[in-house]
Amino acid sequence: MDNILIGETDNYDGVTVTMEEPMDAEVFTHRLRASLSHWRQEGKKGIWIKLPLGLANLVESAVTEGFRYHHAEPEYLMLVSWISNTPDTIPANASHIVGVGALVLNKLTREVLVVQEKSGYFKDKNVWKLPTGVVHEGEDICDGVAREVEEETGIIADFVEVLSFRQSHKAFLKQKTDLFFLCVLTPRSYDITEQKSEILQAKWMPIKEYVEQPWNQKKEMFKIMADICEKKCDEDYVGFSTLETVTGTGKKSFVYCNADHAKSLVATRDLASSSSL
Repeated sequence: MDNILIGETDNYDGVTVTMEEPMDAEVFTHRLRASLSHWRQEGKKGIWIKLPLGLANLVESAVTEGFRYHHAEPEYLMLVSWISNTPDTIPANASHIVGVGALVLNKLTREVLVVQEKSGYFKDKNVWKLPTGVVHEGEDICDGVAREVEEETGIIADFVEVLSFRQSHKAFLKQKTDLFFLCVLTPRSYDITEQKSEILQAKWMPIKEYVEQPWNQKKEMFKIMADICEKKCDEDYVGFSTLETVTGTGKKSFVYCNADHAKSLVATRDLASSSSL
């Protein structure tokens, strides 16, 4: 058993081996073969090998023994092999990225925060657009959109609701699907400081002027979203707000649901909590 690689079993009859110590490729191949034989006898199915950058010399040996690339992060490469005779049920690598757009609305002036970008799709198109960005790994949508607003414009704003979302396939690296969430936020500050590396200009614009831009009128998807923004400004639209909860394993999470229903649920929960005191 000394030749068997140490791995952590999961709930799906799989094993994950996290390589940490340097190892000669020939020694690794010998131990990997012995381990695969052992795991097959145990009825294991998916075998995962996590290789840090410093152990890249072991990649060829793993591939030779039937492993394939699954995904890579800046500090490691994950390989996987299905060793069971049953159908391969290894989940695919992450297939989506999550984008956010921010309707930062000043209700008193009926103005929205808009930007012009120095690079990317909108460069030199003379289009004033809402601040947008990508949600980070481990970051909630409601937090990510507020962060993007502050980074691009210096404006501190509070998440209110998700107004709509759209799905676009083969949008990132011509392979990954982009889920884009249009959110509304309430500003706590109004003085703009542009992010010099990405933003050419930023300003407060009357909502009607934003909606009636030729770009928003000629491009159907942008027109649909601009119309939603205008309806929200007219208080004629209710989106999804957050209801903080926990997962089955106790991790903090958010359910996004109809704003009126979310308020009702929060009130009911608060009442139950106060009654138990």
